Parts: sequence; C-alpha cells; structure tokens
Amino acid sequence: MPPQPAAGATPLAAADLPSPDALKHQARRLRQELDKSGTKISHAKALELVAHQLGYRDWNTLSAASAASAAEAVRRHNQMQLQIGDRVAGTYLGQAFNGEVLAVQRMGGGHVRVTLHFDSPVDVVRFDSFSAFRQRVSCTLDEELTAPARTSDGRPHMRIERRLPS
Repeated sequence: MPPQPAAGATPLAAADLPSPDALKHQARRLRQELDKSGTKISHAKALELVAHQLGYRDWNTLSAASAASAAEAVRRHNQMQLQIGDRVAGTYLGQAFNGEVLAVQRMGGGHVRVTLHFDSPVDVVRFDSFSAFRQRVSCTLDEELTAPARTSDGRPHMRIERRLPS
C-alpha cells in the first residue's frame, strides 16, 4: 500500500523528499530550536512534526516514502550513468569481460537494453570439445545492471559490476 498523506494535506512529492537521514537531521534542528524557545519535545514528536509539515500522516509513512525515493534515485543514477562509450567490466554467461557500451535503450519497468563490444571475445559454451565466441552482445538489464534472465544454474546472463576508466 503506498504511503498516505496526512488528512487534508498534500504531501511533498516522493521524488522531492530528502533522504531519511536528512529528515532526521531536520527533526533534530526543529527540536533544538523549540528547546531554545522553552518548548521541550521528544525526538519522536519532532519526527512526527516534520512528517506533518511535509504532508504525511506520520513519521513511519514519511520515512518509507523517503527511503523508496532514495532507492529510486540510486536506480536512476545507475542507469543514467550508463552511456554510449562507457567502459565497463562484468560477467556474461559466467565469463568475465571488459568492454565498451555501444547502445543504451531505456525500457519500461526500470529496465535498460544495452549492446556491448567486449575487448576480447567470450566463449559462451561450457563444453571442452566445442567453443562459440561472442564479442558483441545485447542484453536487457534491471536497475542493478543485472540481467533478469538466468542460466540453468541460476546465474544472471549478464551483470555489469563496475565502470572502468576511459
């Protein structure tokens, strides 16, 4: 169930919410300022006041919305950072690779389709008596830059583990 706003209030859009840590810091500052003026409140009460101020019914609802927003921001950051010409390292069908991003296509559901050119061809067959090398591959990746498709032993077809210096 999505977070609900406080009665009669319009909550701050989730994409605009500060991180949970920043919200806690805001509550500490509020508590300190109220304390200076002679009004003592608990930290829990300060958290609730921050939540109401931003249009959420309580701290738990605000915290959940903020954490979800932060996770979405990380996902967008990971995918937005993947651009044509980037150098990346990872695994493809269990084989390590270094390569270059040739194409990036944003898809629905937080997925992205990428085409990579490996520095060295990767053998995609596990039999000793047969080999099939691939140097250019396309794959759909999720927000963690891991293919949802799996091999028979449960490994993702592809995982981009890190970006390399250009």
